[in-house]
Amino acid sequence: MTPQELKAACLAMTGAREEFPFDESTSVFKVAGKMFALSRLDAEPLRVSLKCEPELAVQLRLTHPAITPGYHLNKRHWNTVALDGSVPDQLVRDMIEDSYDLVVAGLPKREQEKLRWRSLGERG
Repeated sequence: MTPQELKAACLAMTGAREEFPFDESTSVFKVAGKMFALSRLDAEPLRVSLKCEPELAVQLRLTHPAITPGYHLNKRHWNTVALDGSVPDQLVRDMIEDSYDLVVAGLPKREQEKLRWRSLGERG
């Protein structure tokens, strides 16, 4: 996955925005003001930090050496993925969507409705 593909995947989420609250080179992808992805798009190797269910986070780390506890983040809830080609692009896209869903699930119902988001239990 290239930096452009990573950025596009994050911005494809409804209501997603790219901000630079830390410095001009660290992209922070947010929905309704809450972060769901973080990456220095010019870094070598390219990495992205994503929110994750704690049990799944551990499982992914055990399965993929390129997935490690979140760098400078709550390691229980965040993973950092080195996009070195060892983690399939589709899995990275799924992890971006899961991170987004976890963040949106924690938003007030009114914000969820603005995003036209439905929880997994509501999806058909």
